[in-house]
Amino acid sequence: MTTVPAARSPRRYDPERKSRIIDAAIEVVADHGVAGTTSRRIAAAADVPLGSITYHFDSIDDLLAQAFRRLSEQMSPRYEAHFADVRDLDGFADAVAALINGDAGGTARDWVVSYELYLAALRDPALRSVTEAWMRRSRTVLERFVDPVTARGIDALIEGLVMHRTLSTAPFEPAETRTIVRRLLGVSE
Repeated sequence: MTTVPAARSPRRYDPERKSRIIDAAIEVVADHGVAGTTSRRIAAAADVPLGSITYHFDSIDDLLAQAFRRLSEQMSPRYEAHFADVRDLDGFADAVAALINGDAGGTARDWVVSYELYLAALRDPALRSVTEAWMRRSRTVLERFVDPVTARGIDALIEGLVMHRTLSTAPFEPAETRTIVRRLLGVSE
């Protein structure tokens, strides 16, 4: 009696799999933080076999770096667009305040993932290069309106005030944020 080998399931053609895994990693980080992000959770969120993670990525760190790069690529154009119509320092101050107050298209979830990246980058040099590239891109936008040192300070102000806004049960009122930004830029009220 001859046994016939079991037919193999046809391989699923899935050209978007790697991209879907990267997007799923962002979602898992948003839900569980970097510390709670595992290959299993990402695979489940992407609806792919666990082996797809190791097939497409060298490590979970490689996947996280690509996910954070993707987030940067998604958020940076919105950031740039937010300042596109600004023509003077007065308009710049108002645009910065509006950005801090959540009027630039970024969601609270985007900021949560961004802060997860910053925290992870404290210990991982590969992620630090992602944050540095992202900050450079943001500062390039700001340098259209102010000198490089001031742009760096405004970038830090944005990050810090958004973090306060995200974490606080009593965040600054929009008018207060506007006052803070205008005073720091030396723009009259």
